[in-house]
Amino acid sequence: MTYMGRPYYPAWLDNLADDVTGEGAAWDGAFQGAETVRSVVVGARELYEHQDFHYAGPCGEYGFLEDYTTEVRGVHLSVVVTVTFNEAGQAQHLVVNHRPRSALLFLSRLMGEKFAGTPIADHFLTSES
Repeated sequence: MTYMGRPYYPAWLDNLADDVTGEGAAWDGAFQGAETVRSVVVGARELYEHQDFHYAGPCGEYGFLEDYTTEVRGVHLSVVVTVTFNEAGQAQHLVVNHRPRSALLFLSRLMGEKFAGTPIADHFLTSES
């Protein structure tokens, strides 16, 4: 995964506030806590076949924006991630939006399978829903 010819890794992922919250169109409710939010972000990235970035960088005084496309099992997704930092410079809140809707629902089901048997799974679609 590269951005502007360089390997890309979201530095904010290693700087999460203890009480960080994460919201997304692919799940119900918000995740809270650094360990849980990191697990969800890493879990999604593990499903991605690649990430083609259009932009990754500052957005306003306390924000960061990622805009990229990816594929999961051959299904194309466009993704926008917004990260808001607290005064200490830690990621305090993130919002992940995937589109189109059909691909978002597909990803949600895969995430439900990935986290089956854990409390995280309850936030995602299952094959029965």
